[in-house]
Amino acid sequence: MRRLAASLAVVGLLLPTQTAMAHHAPPSTTVTYSTSDEVISNQERGFYHHAETHYYADNSGYVPLDVTKLRNFRTQEHITQILRLFYLEKFAKQDVIDQHYLDLMQADFNTARAAGVKMIVRFAYALPGDGWPPPTPYGDAPVARVVKQIKQLTPILRKNADMIAVVQSGFVGLWGEGYYTDYFSNPADPSQVSDQNWADRKAVIDALLQALPKDKMVQVRTPYMKQRMYGLPTGTAGGLTAQQAYNGSAVARIGQHNDCFLASPDDFGTYLSDPLQLDKDFVAQDTNYVPEGGETCGVDAPRSEWPSASAEMAQLHFSFLNIEYHPDVLASWGDNITIAKQKLGYRFALTQSTVSQSHGKVDVGVKIRNDGWAAPYNPRQVQLVFQNSKHTYRINVPADPRRWGAGQTVSLNWSVKVPAGKYKVLLNIADPKLQSQSHLPGSTETYNAVYAVQLANNGTWQPTTGYNDLGQTVTIG
Repeated sequence: MRRLAASLAVVGLLLPTQTAMAHHAPPSTTVTYSTSDEVISNQERGFYHHAETHYYADNSGYVPLDVTKLRNFRTQEHITQILRLFYLEKFAKQDVIDQHYLDLMQADFNTARAAGVKMIVRFAYALPGDGWPPPTPYGDAPVARVVKQIKQLTPILRKNADMIAVVQSGFVGLWGEGYYTDYFSNPADPSQVSDQNWADRKAVIDALLQALPKDKMVQVRTPYMKQRMYGLPTGTAGGLTAQQAYNGSAVARIGQHNDCFLASPDDFGTYLSDPLQLDKDFVAQDTNYVPEGGETCGVDAPRSEWPSASAEMAQLHFSFLNIEYHPDVLASWGDNITIAKQKLGYRFALTQSTVSQSHGKVDVGVKIRNDGWAAPYNPRQVQLVFQNSKHTYRINVPADPRRWGAGQTVSLNWSVKVPAGKYKVLLNIADPKLQSQSHLPGSTETYNAVYAVQLANNGTWQPTTGYNDLGQTVTIG
């Protein structure tokens, strides 16, 4: 046996440390990682810029997106998403959306793609006029017209689903926020919403869910909207469970956006339960698996100050927030704004990896911690990458980063086969629809490098490919 082992070592089939008996475990290498405090330009998380556009009866008002501006958001500010609020003023009074408007929308999606950002999408018909409370009529559209127009928007939404982070329910009321509306509550007293009004609101949400791919989500303005339309109790008991998550049902695809975050005890009517904490508990449970985001809208110290704000963003799993509004609230956070830039949404960091190989198979184990306030809410494709000067092999492995919850460390173990050779071992957490190594239009950057997840470690990111280098090598054969 000793002569046989020596002979095998000479021809390279066993490493010098492998001259022990075959039933011993193959050697492995373990690497531990330090974490970075860098603000990272990862997608579908962090702060966003507001970008609204209009379309009046004379076809004026549409302001196209600017590719340089959007690219600078990403490369200079680490902001990878905009809220694109498409106002439809002209179409509140007619059933058919002009083809020219749809063409302008498509051009905007093309611009976002070239810039390497994504859109939070909302549609609305009206802004308030002069005075407060806003005068009636408010200017939105009846349910039959809304549903017809969602069907007209369906092809463009599906064609560009890769550029959409999430769609906010919109359509109903001023700003698309569902309160001041001519058709979905009593215009004279918007707090009075009849059973028929609720049925009409649900018809809009159901039409939007139908319009989007089944893995895309919608956000409603308040937790009660989801509870009332889909028969859910408030409190933790009404929120999604791990078993319900991502099963394609309506409730598994509806999150919340709070556009008066921190403004008053009930966030100006965002929370309606008695006590208010029940609705917050509902959101805290639900947003383990659906997106939460929004904007601040006024100072309400001490609640709007950093200690309270950061605790609440963690509790409610905030993925995104408006960088522009409210400026006084954001200014009160001082240098802590950098912490928000780091922690909004997911922030994955490697803690350890172990690699071994035996009989042509490579065993890889990694431990990844989520230091962010939320998990990703859109699917990701995890791949092991084996890379040398001649070849790169990307192997899909079973993992769902949507279930790598805030504050958790996950342990993942895979066994894969790789052709003979010596390789670096890397990890790719790709956007399933944007994992190509081809270039963005007019850019030297590749889709995967822009849309894959960069881990929050020192010295692991490979910026030309979008892979995370485990610092491990393996020789097969």
